Order: sequence, then C-alpha cells, then structure tokens
Amino acid sequence: MAFNLARVRDPFSRDPCEVLAHGSSGPIEGSLVRDPIRAAASLAMTVCLLLPLQPAWAQAANPTTEYRAKATFLANFKNFVEWPLEAFPSDQAPLLICVVGDFSFGPSLADITGSVSLHGRRVEVRWERKEKEEELRACHILFVSRSEAKQYGRVLAFVRGASVLTVGETPDFLSNGGAVSFTLEQGVLQFDVSLGAANDAHLKISSRMLALAQHVVAPAKAAQN
Repeated sequence: MAFNLARVRDPFSRDPCEVLAHGSSGPIEGSLVRDPIRAAASLAMTVCLLLPLQPAWAQAANPTTEYRAKATFLANFKNFVEWPLEAFPSDQAPLLICVVGDFSFGPSLADITGSVSLHGRRVEVRWERKEKEEELRACHILFVSRSEAKQYGRVLAFVRGASVLTVGETPDFLSNGGAVSFTLEQGVLQFDVSLGAANDAHLKISSRMLALAQHVVAPAKAAQN
C-alpha cells in the first residue's frame, strides 16, 4: 500500500475512500476514487478499511508527516492480523503496540490508537526503553526504530517464537527476521511483508493486507534477501 506524502499533504482530513493506494503493480499517487465500484471496487474498499477516517492534522515538516502516516498504519494493521488466543492473557487484556528505539511519533501514535479498539480490546502504546525480553514478548505489534538497526539480531531474538508482529523501517529489516517493513521513496510510503516471519510468530495476515503490500516475501526467500 502507498500514499504520496508530498502530493497528499493531509490524506486523513477527508474521506479516506478518496485516497487510492496500490497493489503490487505500483502506486497510483494522489488519485481519487470517485466511484469505488467502477474504479477497482475491491481495492478501494480495502483501502477504506485500512485507513479509517482520522481527525485532521496540522501541516508539518516531512518527518512529522511520515511518522503520522506510519502511526496510522500501525494502528490499523491490527484489523488485518489474527493473533492466537493465547497471545492475550485474558479476554479483557489490551492489544499492545510497542516501540523500541527512538520514539519519533510524538503524540500521534497515542492520539490515533486512543480512539480504536480490537473486538472490544483497548489498544495501548508503550515505549520499551529498556528492551527487556519479558516485556517485548508481551507486545502484539512491535515497531523497531531505525536507530536500532545494529541491534536487530538481539531485539528480534527476544521475541522469536512469540506472537508479535514486528515492524521496521529499513531495507534490511525483513532479511534480519522482521515481518513488516516500511519503505519511503520520493514521498511515497509503502510496506513489505515477510510471510515466513509472520508464520514463525503464529500470525495470520489477511489477504487484503497482502494485496496492498508493495512486496510479499515468501517464506523460502525471506532468509535469502
């Protein structure tokens, strides 16, 4: 999936059905969906599901815009990933979105997740500064900042075998064992998915999310790339 941060300065201030993302064939930057049935209905509806309407956000410099967009993706990945029941200690336990390394989201991640839930579960955001194994394995979505690029082996080893959707933002994140990685090229934010890492974490990723990914890496290829 992609949207152009340069040409669509505030994609969440209007109906998200107007912001057309893309499948594996490449981004359609800045296009508007006026008739979702006529203009690839299934894709448009998936985009609407993945990017629900969010409050308008102030114009900001590119780094802030980038992390506001990433925060929205993180908040909505939960709608397209199935965790095993044992990943939650109780029926009332929250879904935890954790961040390791530099916390570049500002208040945006907490603001966005504060208004969403998953099957009645509230969503909590945690900044895991000490990177304790027990705490990291309790996370459901773990965003690993680029500041931790040299520590991928250690951080990912902590959550190996746990039902944690690991998300990074550097080109080598998937090859190091991560499940999802953001890419930003010429103002276009997209993501790649490693099915092997998702399978190892006992997670089922919806075909709708896979259809919106820029690249989907098969299990046999994940360790080779």
